[in-house]
Amino acid sequence: MKKTLFLIILISILSTGTALAKVVSQSIPYTHDGVSLEGFLAHDDAVSGKVPGILVVHEWWGLNEYIRSRAEQLARMGYVAFAVDMYGRGKSTEHPDQAAAWMKTVNASMDQWLKRATAGLDVLTKQPQVDTARLAAIGYCFGGATVQVLAYGGADLKGVVSFHGSLIPPSIEQAKMTRAKILIGHGATDPMNTPEAMTAYVNAMNASSIDWQLIAYGGTRHSFTNPDADKRGMAALAYSPAADRRSWQHMTFFFNELFSGM
Repeated sequence: MKKTLFLIILISILSTGTALAKVVSQSIPYTHDGVSLEGFLAHDDAVSGKVPGILVVHEWWGLNEYIRSRAEQLARMGYVAFAVDMYGRGKSTEHPDQAAAWMKTVNASMDQWLKRATAGLDVLTKQPQVDTARLAAIGYCFGGATVQVLAYGGADLKGVVSFHGSLIPPSIEQAKMTRAKILIGHGATDPMNTPEAMTAYVNAMNASSIDWQLIAYGGTRHSFTNPDADKRGMAALAYSPAADRRSWQHMTFFFNELFSGM
């Protein structure tokens, strides 16, 4: 009887704890350079105190449901995640030509690109749950390149993670400004990053004092983390469940190192 009562109480406690733990999300409007933007914030309301904040930067398709799901995934890990809007409120697309056009309006100028990303980082740092001494950024495709730009611009980040982003070698001046550690998740057969681009990147990073690592996933093409990649009708893109899972695990290990003591 006592054993049965104990089990009932234990199940009740566990059930109550599960019910209380909930990922809370909201859209947050903000502006940069006269452009109306709307990001997506997610956190676990069962987590108390200040926790690390993670900026999430979307693919060239824009801030869509896929990126919001990644922010929620980070929230379930105990982080506060803010998915930045790089294009403008409501701008997401399924069409490569439109995506390319929007992307070019942002990355045509390195200064503009950095400032647009920084505007999103500023929103994240203003959230009351965020420990501003423990910040990181992750990005996919265009977003992977964006987090590298943030790092090279001297953003106050512990680290950045690029998933299948373009490889951007830093200049000598940019390398000196970089404070963040860098993790690159790369598809070894990604046609959007040529072997020549890989060589130039590795040479530039080796010539710097940046703490960096690059993990190449064999037989893996561009956009390997996105389950919808194969629906885009582009031969360069392909989802890889194994590379998706492994790259997320590598990010998790990286964050554990960055935020040790959290």
